[in-house]
Parts: sequence; structure tokens; C-alpha cells
Amino acid sequence: MNDPSHKRDKHSEALQYWEARYRDNPRPWTGRPNALLARWVQVQALTPGTALDLGCSEGNSAVWMATQGWQVTGADISKTALERADRHAAQAGVTDRTTFEQHDLEHSFPAGQFDLVYALYLQSPVAFARDLVLRKASDAVQPGGLLLVIEHASGPSWSSKVVPYPTVQEALDTIGLNLDLWDVILQDTVERALTEMTGPNGEVGTTKDNILALRRKHEQKR
Repeated sequence: MNDPSHKRDKHSEALQYWEARYRDNPRPWTGRPNALLARWVQVQALTPGTALDLGCSEGNSAVWMATQGWQVTGADISKTALERADRHAAQAGVTDRTTFEQHDLEHSFPAGQFDLVYALYLQSPVAFARDLVLRKASDAVQPGGLLLVIEHASGPSWSSKVVPYPTVQEALDTIGLNLDLWDVILQDTVERALTEMTGPNGEVGTTKDNILALRRKHEQKR
């Protein structure tokens, strides 16, 4: 039997964690999108349409996408992050192409279907039903649209802490997609320079990311 109080406890824990994370760690606005997302959008020469940014944080990628002509809906659990995203969209002059909504994605989800749904590092140190949320994400991709998932595949190269991360195949398998209905465009693990942090002694290192890009097939005519 489902226990509603357990769901409320999980929601409260996640909300409190992420609110504190953003409230207590204000970061300067860079305006730079996720580099892998930007590269994918530009290399694929995607025609701007509608996009859904899951776990949009303070809006770096969502605002950049809007400046490229996309109509973007950003979703995050943190009200503080969303307020900053709204301000950043206003500063960039794209409030008419951005909508930011507060969602605990396990329990509520933006309505509609989109040309591009992307999830950037949708991983959490508190309990989080990633696989469930990514299945919801796949349902939000309209026929002919793209699902892009970028996530951590390793810790920093300078760290000795052992943390299990999924392989790119495991990451795909756990979403549980019917691959008869999808074309796998990219399934890869890439290494990149770790620019957002250094080691305890100032070490500069690398990290690995899984990248999954899938296109939802158009429904077959009967």
C-alpha cells in the first residue's frame, strides 16, 4: 500500500535540501549554457521549437536556448532557483520565450509535449526516482522530437571516493523505453575538463559524462 505520508516526507526532504543549496550558495550569473547541450543543438542544427528543461536550476541553459529562438519551459523544485531564472530571463530580454514552473518532478510535471526535452545532471544526493522522472520525460517528447539526457558517469579524477555511477547502457536501460518507438541518435560516455571545482589541494581534473540522445519515431499509420 502506498503511504502518502512517506511521499510527503520525501518531497519535504528534497525541497528543503535544494532550497538550502540555492539559498546558501548564491553563484554569479554566467549566462553560459551547458556546453554539451549547446554543442548538440548547434552541431545537429536543430530548428528552434518548444523545449522542456528538467531541473533547470537558475536558468543558464533555458535562457540561452530562448536566445536561440526556442520557446522554453523550465522546471525545478527550488523556488529560489526559479526566481533567479526569471530575473536572468528578464536581463536577457527573453521573458516572452521562457516559462518557469515549480515542480517536484516525481509528483508533478509540466503539461504538454515538446520538440526537445532535456535533463542535465538530473541526479540528487537525496532520494529521487530518476527512472520514473525520465520515463515521464520521454512521454513529454512529441513524435519526431528529441530526448537528451546528460548525466555524471564518474566523480572527479582527483577524488579517491568510490561512488557508483551508471554506465551509458545502464542509464538507457533504466529508463525502460520501448526502442521500437525510438531511434538512438547518440549513446556515449565522454571525458571533459572539470572546470566547476578543483581538488582539496587545488588540483585540476577531469570527469566523465553519459550522453543519451533519442528521437521519438512518428507514429506508424495503420
